[in-house]
Amino acid sequence: MDTSRTCESSEVRIDHSLSEVERQHLTRRTETVLDCLKQHGISCSEHDMPNIAVLGSGGGLRAMVGLLGSLSRLKKEGLLDCIMYLSGVSGSTWCMASLYNGPNWSTKLETVEDNIVQRLAEGRVSWSQMGQKLANYYANNENFSLTDVWAALIVSNMVNEIDEHKLTEQRANYTNDPYPIYTVIDKQCKYDTLNADVWFEITPDESGYSLSGAFVDSSCWGSQFKSGERIKDQPETDMLYLQGLCGSAIADMEENKKFLYEALKQLIEYIFGYTEERHTSQIPDVKKGQQALLALVELNLSVIRGKDPSIYLNIIEDLLKDKYDEIGRMTLRLKKMMTSEGKMTETELQNYNLRVCSFITDLFRGQGSWFDMWMAIVRSLILLVSWTWGTNYDFLYRMQVEVIDPSVLDSETRQYEDAGLLLNSPYFSVLRKERHIDLIISLDFSAGNPFETVVTTAKLCKHLQIPFPEVVVPAEDTEPQDFYVFRGYSKAPTVIHIPLFNAVNCKGEIKQWEKRYQTFQMSYTHEMITDLLEKAAENIKNNKEKLLKEIIKIIQEKKTYKHGKM
Repeated sequence: MDTSRTCESSEVRIDHSLSEVERQHLTRRTETVLDCLKQHGISCSEHDMPNIAVLGSGGGLRAMVGLLGSLSRLKKEGLLDCIMYLSGVSGSTWCMASLYNGPNWSTKLETVEDNIVQRLAEGRVSWSQMGQKLANYYANNENFSLTDVWAALIVSNMVNEIDEHKLTEQRANYTNDPYPIYTVIDKQCKYDTLNADVWFEITPDESGYSLSGAFVDSSCWGSQFKSGERIKDQPETDMLYLQGLCGSAIADMEENKKFLYEALKQLIEYIFGYTEERHTSQIPDVKKGQQALLALVELNLSVIRGKDPSIYLNIIEDLLKDKYDEIGRMTLRLKKMMTSEGKMTETELQNYNLRVCSFITDLFRGQGSWFDMWMAIVRSLILLVSWTWGTNYDFLYRMQVEVIDPSVLDSETRQYEDAGLLLNSPYFSVLRKERHIDLIISLDFSAGNPFETVVTTAKLCKHLQIPFPEVVVPAEDTEPQDFYVFRGYSKAPTVIHIPLFNAVNCKGEIKQWEKRYQTFQMSYTHEMITDLLEKAAENIKNNKEKLLKEIIKIIQEKKTYKHGKM
């Protein structure tokens, strides 16, 4: 079913309340939570029941596997059915995408876990599949960006899957599961103004700005709107794209550029070899274009690595000088700059990239079935110059909404990116007061400071006047423990914070474990996956009674508060 055409223009909703579908799910889920608590000897009414959210932080494959291990152990300890919401950023969303791929995953989690582990350890996506996916994204997405490239060439290779399911296919599939919330940020809101709501949540039902209360039906997100009216359909994005959107910050900008250039190089080499073998690229101009494209990628990799790119400047000049007089002048200017200054400036390199890409585009015209793939690669190189990520049509464009910053209303498109670039845990998706969260279980798979997410959230909440507990963390020179409670008072939720590697499950060896599981690793062996699953599971197993104790405390507090009001 083409879900992008099922929504109505009225599906832009300016309202802080939860969607009707989410409310219905919470009503059904309440029965499950009450039954689960009863199995642990905890009796409470619907009004006293704790509303619990599990948060998965970012951290690449480490976060994906860590969240899987944590949820699996929650299931074995009989606690998973206590959870109302599951929200993630970055690598944790890769785990969520795999879980919610089928209906009611929590009822068959052992089998689901085995399948995910086998895929991560033994699966493989071929260059042919990745190249075709890139070409499809280019051909079908008017707002083709580096997110499409990242999803097709990097994320698919890390999770060993091209998941073409749509997010809205999850509707009604998770009746026995926690309600899923994927989280990203609005890049322009992050950089342009402090007044705009940066937090953007994506659920199977609605997507939009968490704190401002502006949402659109998720089947329509990406379609073109003006003044609240849908004026042009776009195909609904698939789960691979969503994983690319949520998980695009596994390293800093230079490392990410290196990942992308390396992937494009390998794709070009694959296509070049494939077409040579089948004699399908004998047109002289096309062959020159392929060779120039490969040399351009190699040139940029040389610059990133601090090596002399002159050999690739010469190759490109030799290939293109017969057709483009300008290439000789450009090459001479760059070589003079490298001689006098030691390296070319970033601006000169960017201008050179753009000009060579325009030459190459002309060479590829009329190549038939291969055209989209070659053009997707050329377009990817152009986007690397502008560093353009996550472009989507703005469903709030030209609307008149007082609660939304004018910078958002005046923009025809928005750019969304990995929330880990601002906050590596999805607190603000569950801090919407309409969700009435009593207990947050923060599973932190971040690299570096294991308390950065919760400390930063506390500061942001104070600035935004959002209730949040006071956060006092141990001294930096002490190893983190496996269970921290930041107790909420009044309207603030209680936060349980669980660092992945800690003094209990990695006694004296935290640094070794961190070194073994670095954020930008592209794959794990089967042994690495099972070891990491066990470490994450230990954090739940060792703290089951503490978790139950906090749940009981919240029930008692809610009962006391209720009776106090009466």
